[in-house]
Amino acid sequence: MQTIQSRRRFLATLSSAGAASFMAAPASIAQEGPLETTTIRMAAKAGSTCVAPQYVAKELLLSEGFTDIRYVMSDAGPKQAKAIASGEIDLTMHFSAPLLIPIDAGDKITIIAGVHAGCFELFGNEGIRSIADLKGKTVAVQELGASPHVFISTMAAYVGLDPAKDINWVASPSVAPMELFADGKTDAFIGFPPEPQALRARKVGRVVVNSSVDRPWSQYYCCVLAGNRDFIRKHPVATKRVLRAILKATDFCVSDPVGAARRLVDGGYTTEYEYALQTMKEVPYNMWREYDPEDAIRFWALRLREAGLVKSSPNKLIAEATDWRFLNELKRELKG
Repeated sequence: MQTIQSRRRFLATLSSAGAASFMAAPASIAQEGPLETTTIRMAAKAGSTCVAPQYVAKELLLSEGFTDIRYVMSDAGPKQAKAIASGEIDLTMHFSAPLLIPIDAGDKITIIAGVHAGCFELFGNEGIRSIADLKGKTVAVQELGASPHVFISTMAAYVGLDPAKDINWVASPSVAPMELFADGKTDAFIGFPPEPQALRARKVGRVVVNSSVDRPWSQYYCCVLAGNRDFIRKHPVATKRVLRAILKATDFCVSDPVGAARRLVDGGYTTEYEYALQTMKEVPYNMWREYDPEDAIRFWALRLREAGLVKSSPNKLIAEATDWRFLNELKRELKG
């Protein structure tokens, strides 16, 4: 009974907070037809808070007709992309730039929407005050090809560095790269919530780039919603309903950051409420109606080509691995 009441309170709060009217959903759902599946599998990563909308969306997914909502534990790197391509994960939020690398290699992944703009921050020691200062410096990442490595590589290439030659990469699967930076064993570190919030609280290093506010990074989606290509083709109704739930949850993160942060803690997705609340307030969750996801894919594809990480042209990647029809329909439906 308590769970049902909590869900009702959440849906009532969502409706009254200025997000798209939940009461209007049944008419559009009736027009869409029945769900092809009532099971949906999305990725989860312990402690990660910038993908909050897909956690907050659980009650909304139930209201969309899904009865079996699974969060598959996975890192946010190449393994997660492989899980999407193989069908172990149906739809999930994922970092846009790293996702284009397996797509370029032929993996069956389709991007259907942008969800939010910048969430990563580049930290440096006192000797690093710009991206160009990374030349000759040491950066630790969990593995090459993972999101931190990809984002720093694209940023370095953008300012004329060769990330393969000009940066000394240290792959550290056992010791957290953030701790290596905090201990002074590396010169720079790129973090994703709640890591930037933790470093600032500890007064470690200085922020060189904050992708939530610094151009050009702040002008393009960091996280997108992507899925297994076959799942999207075979389950268009389910795909649209998942996207609808996540976009409504994204609005909730904007309208009620306190409630969203509390749901992350209560759901066991993080233990740090204050860091979660900072993330809800700092990450631009309010831009999904404004930014063009195709512009983001083109921007990141160009940066990846500069860094030597993909071979395909932006137009080829967009033509083969994006499908904006669900987003376009929902932009009309979820006006507000």
